[in-house]
Amino acid sequence: MRDIAFFDLKSEDLSVYIMSRKGGSYRLQDTLLASEDGKGSFDLPRKLEDVKDSYLSLPLSLLNFRILELPFSDRERIREVLPFELDSLILGGSEGIVFDASILRESNGKSNVLVSYITKEELKKLLERLTPLKVDPRIVTSVELAFAIGMPSSEERITRLLLEPEPLGEEDRKAIAIKEMESPTINLRRGELSFTADAEKAKKQLKVSAILGILLSLVFLSDVAVRIVTTKREISSVREEIRKTYSSVFPQDKKIVNELYQMKAHQKELKEKENAYIGVDPLRFFLDLVPTNRPGVFFSEVTVDRERILLKGECPSLSDLQQVKTDLEKFLAAVDISDAKPTASNRILFTVIAKGRKP
Repeated sequence: MRDIAFFDLKSEDLSVYIMSRKGGSYRLQDTLLASEDGKGSFDLPRKLEDVKDSYLSLPLSLLNFRILELPFSDRERIREVLPFELDSLILGGSEGIVFDASILRESNGKSNVLVSYITKEELKKLLERLTPLKVDPRIVTSVELAFAIGMPSSEERITRLLLEPEPLGEEDRKAIAIKEMESPTINLRRGELSFTADAEKAKKQLKVSAILGILLSLVFLSDVAVRIVTTKREISSVREEIRKTYSSVFPQDKKIVNELYQMKAHQKELKEKENAYIGVDPLRFFLDLVPTNRPGVFFSEVTVDRERILLKGECPSLSDLQQVKTDLEKFLAAVDISDAKPTASNRILFTVIAKGRKP
């Protein structure tokens, strides 16, 4: 809900109707009578702090009129062509006036139009008289004009009412004021005298939004900058830690350029030396081989490397050889007799190959 002031300027005084608006309906709350302050402005019994919007009605005595016949009835198009029509009818042309049109009658695509106008200077003075009250009317209309053309009547009667207005009672004026707020008959706040408060407010809000947007961007950029600096420090700390660790592992490297690249080079070297460090443990192998020793069986050659284990020897018979194989399978994988042949002394020469120790 918000308060709205309708300023009804009459020939001799100014009435102010304070109304409240809820939804789409208006309700009269108070009526104030303004008085002249002796300086060309108005005094009111109370201030209008609660008023959020305002309208102004001018008396017919301040307005001038022309009736024109135009070959169309679209109101916007009428307003576009009126300056050219009025240039030839008004002294000084249309540049010095503010005007609006009301359609009196339409027939066969043609229209009779009532043009209401006032000089720009005169309207400016009226608006300036309201400035001390901190009032900027959204719409400038006329209650008396709305009454004259608001009822079915001939153009002659309308013309007579415009020249000799009938007195309106206060209640009638209030009722017409409400209708004018809902749908104004005319609005003389046009051109350079247009109502700009909404545009200024929107502009101010846009400016505030732009400033807030810039501040938000600065905050975001500051946060990004802090994160970048923090990340760089963390990266520097990690690099320093990597260098210290590398130096402790490879103290012989005095010149460190790229720890990762140099580490990969050392890894490659270690890979090449892997065969020298990794393989079958010979001592453990011989300890496991001792229990397999049988009477008449001996090994003449034992080769142990990473790829395979090779055993050569002699035994009394093939059954002894088979028993040797069984004993070896207890701790070796993929044991195979690759060669077995008799000697002149009726012994068996053999060769046994294994893949390596069982896991």
